[in-house]
Amino acid sequence: MRWTFDEDSFEELDTDLRSIDTLQFPEYAEKLKAAEEKTRMHDSIVSGRAKLDEMPVSVAVADFSFMGGSMGSVAGEKITRTLERAAQQGIPAIIFCASGGARMQEGILSLMQMAKTSAAVQQCREVGVPYICIFTDPTMAGVLASYASIADVIIAEPKSLVGFAGARVAKQAGVGKVPDDFQTAEFVFKHGMIDAIVPRKEMRATLTSLVKTLGGHLFLSLGSVVKENMR
Repeated sequence: MRWTFDEDSFEELDTDLRSIDTLQFPEYAEKLKAAEEKTRMHDSIVSGRAKLDEMPVSVAVADFSFMGGSMGSVAGEKITRTLERAAQQGIPAIIFCASGGARMQEGILSLMQMAKTSAAVQQCREVGVPYICIFTDPTMAGVLASYASIADVIIAEPKSLVGFAGARVAKQAGVGKVPDDFQTAEFVFKHGMIDAIVPRKEMRATLTSLVKTLGGHLFLSLGSVVKENMR
């Protein structure tokens, strides 16, 4: 985050959320504990507020090292809150994706997050705040099929893996020969699924330009109006 947002501007929120083993899925509790010890995180998403060139933004960032960045109840809730804060405060939402998809150990509770996060995107649209999504390596399955692919602006890092079913699943399903660059950022860009491919070192400048172009300074005033109306 320090490469992208203003120095010392990030404020982490939603820190009290924890995943629970509702389904008593075999070895899930042990895997959660191991992931927490490995990453010193409580789930695959870190969310909060930050600034880009002094412009406030609502932010969520996925970490693939926590159970493959999988989206369970907590990850879905953090994404939803990130989008809802943007809508309520009149500021842009920026989400960095890195995920293998929905977290199978949470079953239907995980799949529910696809609809939940998509509904939160609609809240941003209704009040007119922009939502920018960045695909890092990989962005797959249930995450791609929900909030990630319905952003106003979609950016991908070079050579990121982007797709629904991975190569092994496709092979098992008997899918025929595909192009060598299939399910890469370059492939989906060529076919119109994303808007731009941006190297990480250029991400801050690109996002700053986008937020300004989409009316970042106007959102400061809009945010005050929204918060006043909520009282």
